[in-house]
Amino acid sequence: MTYELWILVWAVVLGIVQVAAPPVAAMSRKGYAKWNAGPRDGDFDMGPLAGRLNRAFANFKETFVFFAVIVVALAFAGKSSELSRWGADIYLAARIFYIPLYAFGVFGVRSLAWIVSLIGILMCLLALFI
Repeated sequence: MTYELWILVWAVVLGIVQVAAPPVAAMSRKGYAKWNAGPRDGDFDMGPLAGRLNRAFANFKETFVFFAVIVVALAFAGKSSELSRWGADIYLAARIFYIPLYAFGVFGVRSLAWIVSLIGILMCLLALFI
């Protein structure tokens, strides 16, 4: 298995952590456990932290698909390189930093982390074509 595929696996682990984070953050809110166990017909105010964690996860899902496709293409094409390994590392590191930056409402730096993760994806894409 290529290095980039291992980073993809770790990105999946990060995604699983992000699935669990908003409910964990909302557990302290009165009535959440009952609402969560029920049919969820209505909305529940999970609070600002859980809301930010939900939005961070939604953003992760938007970039993850592109990263995953490129990493699989790199593996099939046998194009793993120093550039693609660095790109994969940069993508994952930036996505890890993005979560607390978004969760705690850090202005500006969160967007920078997103841009850095995109640069990691573009590095992997470039490696596919050179």
